[in-house]
Amino acid sequence: MGKDEKLTYKSAGVDTKEGERAVALMKEHVKKTFDRNVLTGLGGFGSLYRLDLADMAEPVLVAGTDGVGTKLKLAFMTGRHDTIGQDCVAMCVNDVLCQGARPLFFLDYLATGRLDAEKAALVVKGVADGCLLAGCALVGGETAEMPGFYQDGEYDMAGFAVGLVDRAKIVDGSRVKEGDAVVGIASSGLHSNGFSLARKVFFEKQGYGADRYMEELGMTLGEALLTPTRIYAKACGAVFPEVEVLGMAHVTGGGFYENLPRALPAGLGMEVWRGSWPEPPIFGLLAELGGISGREMFSTFNMGVGMVMIVRSAELDRTLGLLHGAGEEAWAVGEVRAGEGVTIAEGGRA
Repeated sequence: MGKDEKLTYKSAGVDTKEGERAVALMKEHVKKTFDRNVLTGLGGFGSLYRLDLADMAEPVLVAGTDGVGTKLKLAFMTGRHDTIGQDCVAMCVNDVLCQGARPLFFLDYLATGRLDAEKAALVVKGVADGCLLAGCALVGGETAEMPGFYQDGEYDMAGFAVGLVDRAKIVDGSRVKEGDAVVGIASSGLHSNGFSLARKVFFEKQGYGADRYMEELGMTLGEALLTPTRIYAKACGAVFPEVEVLGMAHVTGGGFYENLPRALPAGLGMEVWRGSWPEPPIFGLLAELGGISGREMFSTFNMGVGMVMIVRSAELDRTLGLLHGAGEEAWAVGEVRAGEGVTIAEGGRA
């Protein structure tokens, strides 16, 4: 390149026309998520969302943000980009649900070294699909092209969810008591956690490819690992109006030992009865092929339980009935006990 050559943004690696094309491809997916409270379309400097507070005495906004982590590597390996956006929505929305909130709207951030409009549109399609499952609007986002910052063909993403709850109905664990029941709601697999360990076991230690068919799983390894994170908005929508939920935990990074105590007040712990729910085969496969201890498995993965609710023991059967009626698999998986932390009781209730 000569010193007198005229430089442009495109010659530096940023193609604004490709960005415009990406937005055009995204529009049809995004608009499907709009509800009557969205007051702006795509393209503005900010998104306007009208709050309907008529039925709340003291409305409180609840916000959450998260990403997808190294599960993105599976999308790069397989070339499948239409589901990873649901994971991003789920990781944010499920956290907001844990405070008893109803998700209102979502924003996403997608960054890459070189923008591919079709690929970006597929990622945002997954985000829109997740928003539809969560009952929230995808009101805006950012697609950043950053030459030299990411490896070719790779991208990163993050999400931001905002929900609403009446202050008197906030779920914060403060009313949890000894003897309360712990309800586990099924996950769809690994969700979006523990992928650094899972990739090390399957791809480095065992040398498997993402296209390897696994008899134990009934699908390829890539298909199993890319199964989208479950979104629990419908489950919560069925339970919240009918039962007083005392505490909730989204079982993400850190597994049972790190996440479940977040639903408890000081001085109380939780006994979890291993064997009270069916553990999906991918967890047993990981433990066997990786030589991973039970303690490490429960410290890293959700083990088939993606969300936990704490209710009064008298409300246990009703809660399970509501969850089953909403199409969820759910079980009584433990009990609140005096003490601190989480104890995993092997073989069921101690």
